[in-house]
Amino acid sequence: MMLVSRRDVFGLGVGALGVLRFGAAKAAADPNAEAHGMSVFGDLKYPADFKHFDYVNPDAPKGGVFSFIPSVRAYNQSYFTFSSLNAYILRGEGAQGMDMTFAALMVRANDEPDAMYGLAAKSVTISPDKLTYRFVMRPEARFHDGTKLTARDAAFSLNILKSKGHPLIVLQLRDFVKAEAPDDSTLLVSFAAKHARDVPLYVAGLPIFSQAYYETRAFDESTLDTPLGSGPYKVGKFEPNRFIEFERVKDWWGADLPVSRGFFNVDVVRYEYYRDRDVAFEGFTGKNYLFREEFTARVWATRYDFPAVKDGRVKLETLPDDSPHGAQGWFINTRRDKFKDVRVREALNLAFDFEWTNKTIMYGAYTRTRSPFQNSDMMASGMPSPEELELLEPYRGKVPDEVFGEPFVPPVSDGSGQDRALLRKAVQSLAAAGLKVKDGKLRLPNSDVFQIEFLVDEPSLEPHHAPYIKNLGVLGIDATLRIVDAVQYRARVEDFDFDIAMENFGMSATPGDSVRPFFTSQAAKTKGSYNLAGISDPVMDALVEKIIAADNRSDLTTACRALDRVFRAGRYWVPQWYRANHPIAYWDLFAHPAKLPRYAQGVGAPENWWSDPAKLAKSENIKAEQAK
Repeated sequence: MMLVSRRDVFGLGVGALGVLRFGAAKAAADPNAEAHGMSVFGDLKYPADFKHFDYVNPDAPKGGVFSFIPSVRAYNQSYFTFSSLNAYILRGEGAQGMDMTFAALMVRANDEPDAMYGLAAKSVTISPDKLTYRFVMRPEARFHDGTKLTARDAAFSLNILKSKGHPLIVLQLRDFVKAEAPDDSTLLVSFAAKHARDVPLYVAGLPIFSQAYYETRAFDESTLDTPLGSGPYKVGKFEPNRFIEFERVKDWWGADLPVSRGFFNVDVVRYEYYRDRDVAFEGFTGKNYLFREEFTARVWATRYDFPAVKDGRVKLETLPDDSPHGAQGWFINTRRDKFKDVRVREALNLAFDFEWTNKTIMYGAYTRTRSPFQNSDMMASGMPSPEELELLEPYRGKVPDEVFGEPFVPPVSDGSGQDRALLRKAVQSLAAAGLKVKDGKLRLPNSDVFQIEFLVDEPSLEPHHAPYIKNLGVLGIDATLRIVDAVQYRARVEDFDFDIAMENFGMSATPGDSVRPFFTSQAAKTKGSYNLAGISDPVMDALVEKIIAADNRSDLTTACRALDRVFRAGRYWVPQWYRANHPIAYWDLFAHPAKLPRYAQGVGAPENWWSDPAKLAKSENIKAEQAK
C-alpha cells in the first residue's frame, strides 16, 4: 500500500531503507564529513556535483494540466473521497497530493534501491556512534508566503509528527528521540541506541511544516484550511469529495536543484474522485480527466475501444514493472477466535481457485502472489540455506515444521472453478480443527455457525469474491460480501472490525524498520497499522529484529527469507495476484521518459511527465474549431 509521493521514502507500501553509508569519495575517507546524500550498503550513484537524475528529461517544458484519479494512498487517505487537507493524522479523510505542497529534508533516487539526496537540507553528517545526524539547511528554502524555512521548522515538524501524527508515522518514529535546532541553519536529529537502520531515512523524507503557522492552530485536527507549504505545488481549487487541484509554484526555490530538474513540469495537477470504478472509467472516456492507469483486467481487455482510442486521441501503453511487488490478498483477522487455528486458515486457502478466476474474470493477465517480498531476492524459495537455518533453528518446535522445508506455495487448481481434490483437502483440514457440519451448516467447536464476512469498498470487486464465496458455501461456510463506502471501510479496517479484508502492501528493495507495522505484535495492537491479520508471534517479532539489525545486504536477504517462511507457514492470508506491467491510457497531450527507473513506484506520473506543446496547441485548435 500509500498518495505517498513516489520520490519519498514513506510510501504505499511504505518502503523501508537500510543502514547509512556515504557514497561520496570524501565521505568514504572520512565518515564524519558532510555528504550530499545517504545510501545503503554501498556507494551513491550520483556525485556531489550531479546535475539531474538520469531518468528524467531536464529540458522538459513547463505548462498544461495533468488530471487523474487516485491510485495509491497513505495514512488517512482514501481512493474515493476526501474531507480534510491534513493528510498526516488519523482523523478525517486526507486529500491526495498534499505531499506535493511540502518539502522534505531529502528525496529518493528511483534508479537506486535505497539512496536519498538533499532537498531542503544541502548536506548531512553522521556522528561516529550514528546516534546524531546533523543536517545543514539550504538558505534559499522558503514557505509559500515568502518566509524562510529553517531548521527550527524541521525540528518542530519531526517532533510533532512523533507526538501527534498518524499512528503509522508514530510507530515508524519509535527510535527517533528528538530534533533540535541550535540555529536556523542547523538541524540535529537524535536517535536511540541500536536504532533501526531506516529510521533516519524515513525522517529525512517526512514533510516540513511551518512552526509559525501552527502556533495558532491545532496540528491534529481535520481541517479544510490550506496549510502553509514549501513544496513545488500549492493547493488551488477544490471541492471536498469531488476534486482537488494543485498549482505549480512558478518561482519555487527548489526548482533548479539537481533532485528537482525534470520534475514538476505541469502547471496544474488535478485529482478527480469517483465512488464507482465504472463511472470513473466513463469519466475518462468523456475527457473529464486525462490519465488513467488501469487496474481491472476485464476493462483493459474489453473497453478500450471507444472512438478516442480508435482515432488516436487517446494513447494506450503497457509499461514494464520490474520493481519488487508486495502482498495483495485477503487478510484473515486472527484476532477473532474462529480464525485462530491455522488449519482453518489452510482450508480458506484451498477453497480459492485462482486459475479459474484469472482465466475467467481477469483475462489471464495476472500472476499468483506467493510472498510479501514478491519479485525480489528476499522471497524464500526451495529449501532453507545454511544461513537461513542458522536463524531458524532456535525456533524449531515453536514454528510449523514446514518452515524447515519448501516454503508454502498457494495450491494450483484444475481451473474448473470447483477443484474437488482441493475442496476435499479443505474439508479434512476443517475437520481436523474440530469443525463439523450439522443441519447443512459448518459449525465451530462451540457449535456456532461458521460465518465469514468479506469487507470491501468497491462494487467492482464483487465478481472476484463471488466464486470464492461459492466454494466456501460448498464447505458449509456461511460467507457473505459486505460492500461499504470508503469512509466506513477505512474506519472498520483501522479498528480491525472485520473478518477478512482485501489489501495490498509492498516492501522496498532494502526493508528495515518499516516491516514493523506489518508483522509485529506491537502493530497488531496499534489502531490503523498494516498488520490486518493480527499477527502476534514472538518468532516473527524476533525475525523482524534480525531484519532491522542486519548490517549488510546478504544478512538482510537471509533474514527476510526466514521471515517469509514463517509468515507463509502461518497462512495469515489468502494470496491473490499481481501484474508485472502498468497498463496506462492517456489523452495524447503528454510525453514521458522512455524508460522507468528500476525502483519507481508507479509510472512517474505526473512527477516527471510533461505536456507536449505541439499536442496542446493542436488540441486547442480543435477546440476552437468545434466552438465555431
